[in-house]
Amino acid sequence: MNPPRIGILPSGPRDAISDVGEIRVGHVTLDRGAVQTGVTVVVPHAGDPFLDKVPAASAVINGFGKSVGLIQVDELGVLETPIALTNTFGVSAVMQAQIREAMAAHPRLGREWATLNPLVCECNDGYLNDIRALAVTEAHYRTALECASAEFVQGSVGAGRGMSAFELKGGIGTASRRAGGHTVGALVLANFGRLETLTLAGHPLGRKLTERTRRDDDAPEQGSIIMLLATDAPLDARQLRRLALRAGAGLARTGSVFGHGSGDIALAFSTAYTLPHLPTRPMPAPAMLHETRLDPLFQAAADATEQAIVHALWHAEPVRGRDGHKRHTLREILRRLPDEDNPCAS
Repeated sequence: MNPPRIGILPSGPRDAISDVGEIRVGHVTLDRGAVQTGVTVVVPHAGDPFLDKVPAASAVINGFGKSVGLIQVDELGVLETPIALTNTFGVSAVMQAQIREAMAAHPRLGREWATLNPLVCECNDGYLNDIRALAVTEAHYRTALECASAEFVQGSVGAGRGMSAFELKGGIGTASRRAGGHTVGALVLANFGRLETLTLAGHPLGRKLTERTRRDDDAPEQGSIIMLLATDAPLDARQLRRLALRAGAGLARTGSVFGHGSGDIALAFSTAYTLPHLPTRPMPAPAMLHETRLDPLFQAAADATEQAIVHALWHAEPVRGRDGHKRHTLREILRRLPDEDNPCAS
């Protein structure tokens, strides 16, 4: 079986967020009995992210989350660090690691220069992971940063190790789409959804599964999803916020209703230009994409986000963690279905 393909737009060569510019992704995965968690780092370009900031904006679709740094991103419209993903109780350790990394590179930081805006986003992996163990450390962030590459794995890895989606194994997923002469790449940390609402490439798979098991479950949608969008199109922060909002369209297609207990956050950035930290350097004056040319990018953002969620489910491996809790995978479920109910059957 192959994962279903979303939409008609072409993908980049890797079908990954790293099809955009010089983006690299690194993971550290912790797989030690009850500890099932990790860190994922997205590096926006090959230079110094503090001295050469990329334009960015976020869209908080549902704010049930404990991320760090989004307020300043929305105020100033730039990223100053790589984007880090981890579990809810790992945010502070990763934030400290980002600060130490920047201080080591820039001794003037917090003295002659202003302080740093670390950026860490999270989901709660406490069903599979002993989140109270506080297993994520600063060293894990540094290792993930050091091993970041344009080629990286998906599924039950890095920050996605202990995540669940639609009561199955979730995790890290990525995809890319080309439209309007530009590329939009997505990376998600998927940890959300109810099984009965799971929609796979338009097929009501979750409804069929719950009908077969005759479940009567009114449990609310809980969990979270972090959706990162990158593009090589020259967009400003206002336009990037518009792009980030379209991640919600891809999320909704998979069956999410952005439930009360689900933190649904999107962050978009452009690699088309950078903004200098030092006032002695000239500001760029790129020709921004016209508003009327944004629609193809909006479609690419929605399709890439949906595909990244499908990939997170598809590439996940089963994980057993805290107190014997286990999550099965989408592929395991599909193999048990008769062909007439299986949207991936050949």
